[in-house]
Amino acid sequence: MSFAAILGASRASGDSPAGLRASLYFAGQSLIEYQARQAAQAGADRIMILVSVITPALSQAVDRLSADGIAVALIRDMVSMVRDAPRDSDVLLVADGAILAQAHFDEIGQANGNVMLVTDDSRASAPFERIDAGQRWAGLARISPDLLFGTLDMIGDWDLALTLVRTAVQKGARRITVPHDDLLEGRVALVESQAHADLVARAVTAAGAGQGHSRGGIEHYLLAPLARIVSPSLMRMQVPALQVRIAAIALGAVAMVPIELLWPLTGFCLLIAALFLSEISDRLANLALRPPPTGWLALGAPIMALVGMVLAGGTTLAADLALMLGIIMLADRWRRTGNARPWMIFTPGTALLLLILSGLGGMMTGGFRVAMLLSIASVATILLKKAE
Repeated sequence: MSFAAILGASRASGDSPAGLRASLYFAGQSLIEYQARQAAQAGADRIMILVSVITPALSQAVDRLSADGIAVALIRDMVSMVRDAPRDSDVLLVADGAILAQAHFDEIGQANGNVMLVTDDSRASAPFERIDAGQRWAGLARISPDLLFGTLDMIGDWDLALTLVRTAVQKGARRITVPHDDLLEGRVALVESQAHADLVARAVTAAGAGQGHSRGGIEHYLLAPLARIVSPSLMRMQVPALQVRIAAIALGAVAMVPIELLWPLTGFCLLIAALFLSEISDRLANLALRPPPTGWLALGAPIMALVGMVLAGGTTLAADLALMLGIIMLADRWRRTGNARPWMIFTPGTALLLLILSGLGGMMTGGFRVAMLLSIASVATILLKKAE
């Protein structure tokens, strides 16, 4: 069942009364963007952001979200909320400044009726709103249309989120208690300052670094694990994924120079480094909950690797190998490899490693022949596994 999401973006940050918690930098974007992407990933089909004043930062966040296909609107008063809120579906309520692991968003998103995420009262949960003598609201709730509009009718100028939560408590909403370890390790937090946001981002990115789709072959067994190690640090340094991808393509172009100068092994090493940068870019986008890259820009580094093989080989066999690897690469990226295991997928990175090893042994021509046979075997395996 589809649902909408209501995010708060009006509370001041602890750094400056003029700044908003929602505008704090978090995981490569503003905090409100990250919350919106979490809600969308959990299944929300539209996002409503409650604001007291529309700032340039909030407007830019809306533009970036809209560019990624997320329906989002800024709500300044209760009249707009009554007009825009859905009357036939639940809403996901997210507290101003709340950051929670995606698993909690998914759990609440799949629930039905009035459901609240709560935490036991303790020193670690002190920043959250108390709802009774023993528990506090953990910043996430699912609210039914009846409860939402019944509250809007009487709310006046009160705080919508807290009023909804208190009404849900009075109506006996089901409660889901988060593990205490999530509080201690930063997977559930109420961010109030940039320093606090940086600490929570470290915990969130560390938890999400192992997620996401990785390639087959050497990309799966070597490049992806290295990218998972490097990406959280780059995220904390605010390195944009797009810049890393452009650097990967540029390095791939530089690799053509030694290949043209008949130093193919040097060029192949540079091409593997370019594929590594491309993997890092994919990982950074995954940590920021941005949609996976599409289009030729996402394929820039692998395509440069294929071009390098053709230039180094200088034969029709090398061109045929590049064509086969291109087909396998697209099937792998588009997740159309069926039940094939990662080691069964002969990727451009794997081919480069094979050619480097054969070149060190003075058997580059033989390396191209073996790579061609392995690519044929890989395609056959993918087709046969898909037919099972």
